[in-house]
Amino acid sequence: MEYLEFIDREHFEYKYHRTWATGALSSYIDFCWETNFDHLLSEHPDGFADVLFPNIGYTYIINLGTPFVMQLEKSSLEVKNDGFIPRHHYITCHHSAGNRLFGIKFKVCPIVFEKDVDFSEYTDFVYPLAYLIDRNIINKVKNAGSFSDRVGLIFQHYEELVNKHTGSLNYVSTVTEILVNSLQKKEFDSPVEKLAEKYKISNRTLQRYFRATTSFSSKQALQTMRIREAVISLTASPSTFQYFQFGYYDYSHFAKHLQQFVGDKYFKTFQELYKHGKVE
Repeated sequence: MEYLEFIDREHFEYKYHRTWATGALSSYIDFCWETNFDHLLSEHPDGFADVLFPNIGYTYIINLGTPFVMQLEKSSLEVKNDGFIPRHHYITCHHSAGNRLFGIKFKVCPIVFEKDVDFSEYTDFVYPLAYLIDRNIINKVKNAGSFSDRVGLIFQHYEELVNKHTGSLNYVSTVTEILVNSLQKKEFDSPVEKLAEKYKISNRTLQRYFRATTSFSSKQALQTMRIREAVISLTASPSTFQYFQFGYYDYSHFAKHLQQFVGDKYFKTFQELYKHGKVE
């Protein structure tokens, strides 16, 4: 049994606890989440899999239960502890009885304010969190009595980091500002040269900023945001979806990007959704 992001909306909306970041923290963190699978696993004693498609940034996972299997593009492994999950390709998480996961979905982790971390070095595997978050914070999260308590701990920790370093490390604010503005204005095709000129830096410097903080180049980040917004629109209402609203000049242009995004394995599922939603 597989549940696909975008397609199985009810599953991802109601089978996960989720709290979105607000205020200044929302430039760095999208949301905290936690699996809520007790009833679902009783219905599927052999387990099931959740498939998540590429996204900007990355996810920290704190394991509150038994080991689980995570499949990335180039590796599949049993994860016994906590881990950093890159989001360049679709990922498949296999769940079974005893699993319980807490996660933090970052755009840019505020750890960059205090440690020399280059997230472009974290791309293809599940990495340990040892260098990326204080062990005391992880222990507090694991010992907290509820999801809301865990969220409170995480948000407080990172809010303190952000507030402490407000105004420092301009490269971080440059990246977060571009991401926020692009999503709000639905502008995903701004040339690198134009963005770099706005912040009075070179193209190469802007790319270095993006890779170090998000692990994506600026173009990769904006194009990932673009196709995600398009797929959200497609799956919400296939009959009214218009690819040109997202800057695609014809269906082939959109389909090529869609295939790169969801992978060959799932491309037909989304392609059929588009075709069946259209009235010729």
